Amino acid sequence: MTPAQGRPASAVPPLGRQAPYDDYDHPFFTVGQVADMLDVQQAFLRRLDQQDVVSPARSDGQQRRYSRRDIDQVTRVCSLVDDGLTLAGIKQVFALQAEVAALKAEIAELKARPQR
Repeated sequence: MTPAQGRPASAVPPLGRQAPYDDYDHPFFTVGQVADMLDVQQAFLRRLDQQDVVSPARSDGQQRRYSRRDIDQVTRVCSLVDDGLTLAGIKQVFALQAEVAALKAEIAELKARPQR
């Protein structure tokens, strides 16, 4: 056991490696855990997946697995639903936000190019 963590040394990731639960994009959480964390129904999370609003990864057994990024997106969905948007509207908002982010990245890339 490592004294600082109180767990077996084999549970500590090797130096330079990140533990799966530290990876923002690692699909670590089950639908039940996310529902409990966010105080939403599991059916609501399944509907978000069915309508391609939030698409979590799938385990080998085809169970939904959510990353922290997915959980943040579900939180944004809940906020937008509270503001009165439909899931179709939220999907459009997310698409537009992604387009704006891509255009901003393209502008930054063009500005970084040397002038002719």
